[in-house]
Amino acid sequence: MTKNISQPELVIEAGKTEKQYWQDIWKYRELFYFLAWRDILVRYKQTSIGIAWALIRPVLTMLVFTIVFGRLAKLPSEGVPYPILVFAAMLPWQFFANSLSECSNSLITNANLVSKVYFPRLVVPTSAVVVSFVDFMISGMILLALMIWYNFVPGWRIFTLPLFISIAFAASMGAGLWFASLNVQYRDFRYIVPFIVQFGLYISPVGFSSSVVPEQWRLIYSLNPMVGVIDGFRWAILGSESNLYLPGFILSLVIVFSLLFSGIWFFRKMERNFADVI
Repeated sequence: MTKNISQPELVIEAGKTEKQYWQDIWKYRELFYFLAWRDILVRYKQTSIGIAWALIRPVLTMLVFTIVFGRLAKLPSEGVPYPILVFAAMLPWQFFANSLSECSNSLITNANLVSKVYFPRLVVPTSAVVVSFVDFMISGMILLALMIWYNFVPGWRIFTLPLFISIAFAASMGAGLWFASLNVQYRDFRYIVPFIVQFGLYISPVGFSSSVVPEQWRLIYSLNPMVGVIDGFRWAILGSESNLYLPGFILSLVIVFSLLFSGIWFFRKMERNFADVI
């Protein structure tokens, strides 16, 4: 007489409670460090000029915008050199664009890891944002070099820059979580994200100051959350009052944090199915 011995079933799921889940994130912090460091090494290890790619892209974009908007269109530069005006906006925009691109593909890239072992999946897109933040810090050296070249000295508002960096981080994380979750379920989003990044570059005040937007349209224009982020950077770095339209900035701020909290909520909702779908 034979006995049927059932094999134990392996269940991969997130923490059963919110408290347990966030405790697990701290517990798996070494995995977070590993993923971030691995992505940094892979990004530059096999390139001939290495980390210089983080400098070349924003510099070329700055030059194009300076020529088109500063020299040809002759848009106002708020009393500062046009390259500094552009690059003060390029920093948060490149951070957001890179984070969105990396986050949206992060779970697919780590599919083998996601489908085999348990860990809080939030670790994966967060590490992707941190990698983009490294590029952001490297690109910051270009802005410093431009300030030295043009003998531009920022005022006391520069000390508020960490606040606006935090807002940029929140915007990048919120949008990244939405697209990371959607990309697992609907692979079409890998084609949508590059379009959003390219289109967003032109509707955001990167190559020009948002002060050129007519007053009656500025609040509607601020529905783009990156408008408030970019204006905040310029206000902190350049010190121009016209760069920070307070009602629009508050609106952008509300949208940014709504995006962040809804992104976390949606990611947590979809997370339990990642291992099956991916």
